[in-house]
Amino acid sequence: RETANALKRMPLNRAKTYLKNVIAKKEIIPFRRFMGGVGNHAQAKVHGTSQGRWPLKSCEFLLDMLKNAESNAEYKGLDADHLVIDHIQVQRAPKMRRRTY
Repeated sequence: RETANALKRMPLNRAKTYLKNVIAKKEIIPFRRFMGGVGNHAQAKVHGTSQGRWPLKSCEFLLDMLKNAESNAEYKGLDADHLVIDHIQVQRAPKMRRRTY
């Protein structure tokens, strides 16, 4: 959720470089809601907060999703340089059913 919120209203190329910088720990994802126990980092000052992390797993998943969205746009004939992330949403996966015998 925090990683997706950081990408809102960002151009597609900037979002991809931002996620790659987060994986390389050059930029940070600001944690605004789920911030209990998250330490303070100087990189978060850019976003107007003091807490943030570098979530590798969510960044890699979102990077794959953005590559997929870019290829879908190119297939439809859209210009990939002018794409902007207008809406992004992350939801919890459904709970799997556990049987007790």
